[in-house]
Order: sequence, then structure tokens, then C-alpha cells
Amino acid sequence: MSATHTENRLLQQYAKLAGLPFGKKLFSLALCQQAPYFSSIAPRFETLEKGLVVVGMPDRRAVHNHIGTVHALAIGNLCELAAGTMMEASLPRTHRWIPKGMDIQYLAKAESDLVARCAWSPVVSDVGEEVPVVVSVTDRAGTEVVRATIRMWVSPKRVTEARAA
Repeated sequence: MSATHTENRLLQQYAKLAGLPFGKKLFSLALCQQAPYFSSIAPRFETLEKGLVVVGMPDRRAVHNHIGTVHALAIGNLCELAAGTMMEASLPRTHRWIPKGMDIQYLAKAESDLVARCAWSPVVSDVGEEVPVVVSVTDRAGTEVVRATIRMWVSPKRVTEARAA
């Protein structure tokens, strides 16, 4: 892929690394360097493209609660990572996003590795608007354990921000 000024930098980074041995792991580690809190869930990106993110989280003791299942807020962290990365990969460079809130449903105990899937068809306007982004989290058996709707505020960047991007 040849880089142009209009291509999405996050997608460029992913495309550059994803085809290499351990490339998706390297991408995940690099993203966690930019946003260190996400390293607490040890995410692994499986798919990253405009309008779609699939990211996994291993079941490990560091994210367990007192009953030995994956802690609800660790799963919420996974949801926020999936939605935020999807927004970053999907919005045009002329727009920005910020999460405003999250509604989360805990549907079943999470007792295995988890996978979050977030799909969205980007439609942006010239005015700021709240956009609901849905993330579905499934366990190793394919059971949906969490469904979250993250309300994102999407707005055009100011002219100076757009030039810098």
C-alpha cells in the first residue's frame, strides 16, 4: 500500500505490521504504549479495518474478580478499546471523537478468553453529534457475555487541528 496524506495512519500501521510474524502482537503492544491503561487487559487485535475491529483478551488471573471470572470492568475496558480503535480507524481525518458514556449489559459469566467485535458504518456530518457504537463480547464458546453501547461525540476538527492531522 502506498502512503498518501489521506490514508488513515492507524490503518497504515496495522497493515504494515499485521502480515509480519508476531505483527498483530507488536501492533497491540505499540497501541498500549500510546494508551498504557489498555495494557492491563493484554489485548490482541485480530482485525482492524475501516468500520470493523475484532480484538481479543486472554483469560488470566490479572483480570479476574473475587469469584474467578473475568472482571466486569476489564471487559468494559476491552469494549472501550474496541470502540475507540474502530472510531480512530473509521473517521475521516477531518473529524474527531470522544466517548461520552457507556451502557453495558453483563449477559453471562466470562470464564474464558474473550473477543470483542465492533462494527460501524461511518456517517459523519458537519455538526457535532452523538453516535452510538455497539460492541459485542463473546467467550471461547461463542456465547455473548457482554454487549455495550458506547456513546461517542463525533465532531469536525477545528481548521488548525485538521491541518496538523
